Amino acid sequence: MVTALLYGLTGLGLFALGLYALITQAHLLRKLLAINILGGGIFLVLGGLTRRLADGLTDPVPHAMVITGIVVDIAATALGLAIIVRIHALTGHTTLPEERE
Repeated sequence: MVTALLYGLTGLGLFALGLYALITQAHLLRKLLAINILGGGIFLVLGGLTRRLADGLTDPVPHAMVITGIVVDIAATALGLAIIVRIHALTGHTTLPEERE
């Protein structure tokens, strides 16, 4: 029970840190890293919320969801990096137009 609480609180902290960075940062690469940190927090919470079965084993469904989420997260990060490179090639900037001053 203590381990699940530790995973949950750490995941919540990572989620809050990623959400704060996503809102406050103007640079697109930093926003992408913030999304990755946010996802890591969600994965920790899902891993910490697994329930114990009667024979002492854990439920494998949340772990399978986390592994699938990691694969999707890697693909989304690659797509995000490709979009950032394309935006930089077209505009010469790595921030969105409404965030430049």
